[in-house]
Amino acid sequence: MEVTERVARLGQRIRVARIRRGWSVADLADKAGINRNTLTALEQGKLGTGVGVCFTVLWVLGIDKSLEAIADPDTDLHGKALEASRRPTRAGKSRKASDDYDF
Repeated sequence: MEVTERVARLGQRIRVARIRRGWSVADLADKAGINRNTLTALEQGKLGTGVGVCFTVLWVLGIDKSLEAIADPDTDLHGKALEASRRPTRAGKSRKASDDYDF
C-alpha cells in the first residue's frame, strides 16, 4: 500500500537525520520528550505513531520547514477545481420570481 510505503520512507529519513547528528535513539527521544519505543516505532514506519510525535521529532531535528507545504490549500488543484465548479456562473443577488410586487 502506498501510504505504508511513504510512512516507512519517512521513518527511514528520520533515522538517517538522527544518525547524521550522532544522536542515539535515547538522545533524540529525550530531546523530543517521547519514549524510546515511540521513536523506534516512528523510525520503523509504524502507522499508529501519532502525527504530533512525527512533527515534534522533525522540529527537534530542525527539518520541519517543509511541513508548511503539507495539505496547503493553495496547492490543492483538484480541490480548487471542485470549488470553482460549484460557484454560481453569475455574480449578484438572485432575483425573485415575477411576483416581486405581489402585496
